[in-house]
Amino acid sequence: QLGTNLHNDYADFVKGADDHRRIGQARATQRGWLTPLQTASGATLCLGLASAIGLYLAYIAGTCTADTSNGSTCTSMYGLDKATLFIVATSVFNAVAYTGGPYPLGYIGLGSISIGYSGLGDIFVFLYFGLVATLGVPYLYLRSCGNTESAILLLLDNELFRRALHAAIPVGNLATAIIVVNNLRDRKTDIGANKRTLAVRFGEWFARIEYAVLVLSSYAFLFALAKSYEDAMILPLLSLPVAMPQLEAVAFGDKDGSALNDHVGGTARLQLLFCLLLVLGIQLS
Repeated sequence: QLGTNLHNDYADFVKGADDHRRIGQARATQRGWLTPLQTASGATLCLGLASAIGLYLAYIAGTCTADTSNGSTCTSMYGLDKATLFIVATSVFNAVAYTGGPYPLGYIGLGSISIGYSGLGDIFVFLYFGLVATLGVPYLYLRSCGNTESAILLLLDNELFRRALHAAIPVGNLATAIIVVNNLRDRKTDIGANKRTLAVRFGEWFARIEYAVLVLSSYAFLFALAKSYEDAMILPLLSLPVAMPQLEAVAFGDKDGSALNDHVGGTARLQLLFCLLLVLGIQLS
């Protein structure tokens, strides 16, 4: 996340999306607090550290270290886990491809690639900040205990992994809602930078409806979770008082531009509280 944010800070500046007209929260490169080289170097350092940690997790997932003396059925696996390597590699690529820019993709002829500028940011945020982030932990746990089934078989056969998938959907929805309100706020300046987010492509009301669907469906999904598991899974409903001001301003109101800054952070706080309550519900169920 740190590497992605720093690279976005650098790339949005050099691509012209962040200039004197920016209405969002302050960014280091745009304000002159850091040079583009310094911001890009910070992104490289963060992504390098993340890659090293990812390789270690791939080793953990690929090599079972559980003690079998107590009757565990854990079996040894050698090498690095391919699925974890794929997630690490694509996550690092997405971090620099989200905004794109001349560094580092420009050095390999891919400088024109940009997930965010092409309108695919919402999908990738849902996939990587929702599904991958949530499913990664139980996947690594199952792998470290010797389970060698593919991810598809885990979804079909493993209760822990299937339950994690169900929890990942509202988490991904709320993560996506953060980028939706961000893009709604920035849509007018994004047009000038040729940043074709969904808010730019389909307009203000599409973004407001998308925000409402993402937030409200996260709460609706809780009832399906409670029906499938335990009543404690509806604990995130306690976060509704935090959700309502965001919905009133973003989805059902007419706030725009810099007036939406508070609701970018407000949606992030909503996701944090929702997830903490969801974890508590899982523990109690």
